[in-house]
Amino acid sequence: MRELPSRARRPAFLPTCGVALLALTLLSCAAKEAPGLERVRREGVLRWGADAQGGEPYAMEDPDVPGRMRGFEVELAEALARELGVRAQFVQNDWSSLIPSLERGSFDVALNGIEITPARAGRVLFTRPYFVFNLRLLARKDDASVTQLESLKGRRVGTLANSQAWELLLRTGAQAVPYEGVEEPYIDLEQGRVEGVLMDDLIAQRYGQPRPGLRVVGDFGEGYYAIAVRPGEDDLRAALDEALVRIARSGELRAIFRRWGIDSAAQQRMVDWTDAQTREVLSDTSTAHLGWGQLVLFLQASLVTLLVSVGAMALAIPLGVGLALVRLYGPAWAGRLATTYVELFRGTPVLLQLYVLYYGLAGVLRLDALSAAVLGLGLNYAAYEAEVYRAGVLAVPRGQLEAALSLGMPMRLALRRVIMPQAFRVALPGVTNDFIALLKDSSLVSVISVVELTKRMTITAVDVRSWLLPGALCALLYLAMSYPLSRLARRLEARLERG
Repeated sequence: MRELPSRARRPAFLPTCGVALLALTLLSCAAKEAPGLERVRREGVLRWGADAQGGEPYAMEDPDVPGRMRGFEVELAEALARELGVRAQFVQNDWSSLIPSLERGSFDVALNGIEITPARAGRVLFTRPYFVFNLRLLARKDDASVTQLESLKGRRVGTLANSQAWELLLRTGAQAVPYEGVEEPYIDLEQGRVEGVLMDDLIAQRYGQPRPGLRVVGDFGEGYYAIAVRPGEDDLRAALDEALVRIARSGELRAIFRRWGIDSAAQQRMVDWTDAQTREVLSDTSTAHLGWGQLVLFLQASLVTLLVSVGAMALAIPLGVGLALVRLYGPAWAGRLATTYVELFRGTPVLLQLYVLYYGLAGVLRLDALSAAVLGLGLNYAAYEAEVYRAGVLAVPRGQLEAALSLGMPMRLALRRVIMPQAFRVALPGVTNDFIALLKDSSLVSVISVVELTKRMTITAVDVRSWLLPGALCALLYLAMSYPLSRLARRLEARLERG
């Protein structure tokens, strides 16, 4: 019998491989998409997301044992994992993005002072509460005008973005100022950058009240901490609820609170808590919509982004030109200083520079947030501009400077009339690229409480329970600001080329 060609034999083999590969893929997907409790028990680990920056008493690194976590929520996570028959594993995540990270599967649960708010209750599953807190308002001792929450209407009040305190401030008409950490708002309150700080009483007790220049105005509103679970993982939520009931009724929960000095008579409610109370707390799932009001806020944030970027670049360009010329033509000692400046600002993160400028030097250099943002970015980008202009000057043939000097031109005049116009033409593409990069890097100034475009997007995304539309609108506005600049730069390059 004549053997069939290889082309004729191949189709009989390929379907078999294809079926096998498809089966393996489906099996792996099925294993990956297993229900929450089954996945946790199969892996033997309860991964819980939290932010160590939140500090005491929530979750923080143990100073005596680097790499180990401590805090009352660390002990709670370990107790819950024990009840589920697994071990707890801490996963570091920025507090402001805990819910989005939970939704995308970065960890199994979010456990880090997550307050039950309507916006969050509409996005994730919440367990029964494990802690009850109050919102505590602090003001400066020398400011007697702050007597209650309503007295801060129209005034700047610091808090955490998308928190219960944030929503309360917006309802009372105060100008809520968002912060990333828990100590920074109290620093700004001491420095007079905000008129008050409204935070959970746990935070106020440890970071605000010990400061001698601050006073407690009062407690306004009550809230609850609960564990957030991904939608669809009701079995994991139910198992955690049962574990919380056992821990609370055995006395272990309040024992954890006592070890961290946060126990009170109000915490007995967590022991006697009922399912009906949980349903009542979670009944409000109202949320905002991406309407005209949100669009106006996006446009305002875009103007802030543009103002910070233009102001910083206006500082960076002349400072960069000066640094470049000093390095090339200045005295040796001045050249070394300019080189040190460039290496220092290029070699350290701009985020660190903003923190040092705004918070580290607050005692000697009192700047408002917007001025600090412009100055910080301007000083940083001046180092990059210095290298761009130095390259532009070096690209001009040295003979042109020698010819200008031989004609009797002073050095300053030769640089201004002969060298710098040609150097500017060479440096223009790099300067344009830096400005577009600065436009995007301006998002970093949110760490010093400036609500620019990206920060507005993150706040709105939580409010409307969607990252897609706010993210797309944010990208569109960035593009609308950067694209005309690139077009203008190309026209200027063409004009200089013709000249």
